[in-house]
Amino acid sequence: MTKRRDFLQTLGLMGVSLPALHKILDRKSNYFPDTIAGPLVMCSRGESWGKKVLEPAWAKFKETNSILDAIEAGSNVVELDPADTSVGYGGLPDERGVVALDASIMYGPTYNCGSVASLENIKKACSVARLVMERTDHSMLVGPGALAFAKAHGFPEENLLTDEARLTWLEWKENLSDNDDWLPPADHDYKKFRKGGTINVLGMGAQGEVAGITTTSGLFGKIYGRIGDSPIIGAGLFVDNEVGAAGATGRGEELIRTCGSFLLVEKMRSGKSPQVACEEVIERIFHVNGGKQNVDFNVKMVAFNKDGDAGSASIMPLGDNASASLISDKGMKLIAGKSMI
Repeated sequence: MTKRRDFLQTLGLMGVSLPALHKILDRKSNYFPDTIAGPLVMCSRGESWGKKVLEPAWAKFKETNSILDAIEAGSNVVELDPADTSVGYGGLPDERGVVALDASIMYGPTYNCGSVASLENIKKACSVARLVMERTDHSMLVGPGALAFAKAHGFPEENLLTDEARLTWLEWKENLSDNDDWLPPADHDYKKFRKGGTINVLGMGAQGEVAGITTTSGLFGKIYGRIGDSPIIGAGLFVDNEVGAAGATGRGEELIRTCGSFLLVEKMRSGKSPQVACEEVIERIFHVNGGKQNVDFNVKMVAFNKDGDAGSASIMPLGDNASASLISDKGMKLIAGKSMI
């Protein structure tokens, strides 16, 4: 096995700068100074949701000085809100009309993580994922096993399907085919309502400890048992205490096959800013699909590095949903993001 010293000497004879090599091998760059930015919490939604999520998260951080407590509190806000149709209670159901939740959490100092997938009847999926991380030797629990675990820790079973989500599912069901026995109402009134999306809540504590959560009810009308990127570490979420944090929303299948969040963090590790890294991951998704002309879905990436710089990019311009927001001791700010189509 080649020793580090011999490796450095060999490359030095090749004319490669030894100080530069030491800097690379020690995983340092201009983006990662010895001092870090102050604590922060980032949300993958803009002004319309940022305040609702970030203010309770920041209050929890100030109360407990725990970045895990902070990002969990912020994520719970959306998980418990019946008006949000793609996270937690009120989320849009699968093909059966059942709401099945996915969530993940990761903690940078230990690289420990936990997730749940296809979790039914439990509102706070990210809180169950945190217990998987902290109270088991496993990384992921799925379906009935995840439900049993949640109940063992005192989470009550509740119906997650709101009337609004049920009507949306019913419209979809009744209009799937002209050849079945499902008929829409005579007036075609389904009481349309606002739709939301998956959420990432990322944070950094006072000592530079990085953490993140991604939580969702997944793809509306999905095949029973389908799991997207949100509970998969490296796809819907990845954090690295030397670098920063990244999260993803949108079409999970694309994020799984590109390891989107892991790829983003590695781009930041190489010295790319969070904004450039977000944009390059979107470009990668274009590439694997044969060019942006073949893309008819949305993916959104958000990230921050240890300097406190943040970025956001989405495939399509979806208004406020294309932006992100961040809170710190300096107050709250909008991360405008960039639409790539």
